[in-house]
Amino acid sequence: MVAFEARSQKQVRALHAAALAAGGTDEGPPGFRASYGPHFYVGYLRDPQGNKIALFSNDPYEPGRPA
Repeated sequence: MVAFEARSQKQVRALHAAALAAGGTDEGPPGFRASYGPHFYVGYLRDPQGNKIALFSNDPYEPGRPA
């Protein structure tokens, strides 16, 4: 798996949507994951060749997951 850091949660959503529109498949929609820190926001997908990709943001200045 390859991971790319985005500038914001909004950019994670935009990149995930663009990748799906370009032929990728969803492996986990953008959102918070309980097993990571309170600000870790990530979306997963597979590209048309089957490679798994994570798009994430971990900005402490953006809203975090609810406690």
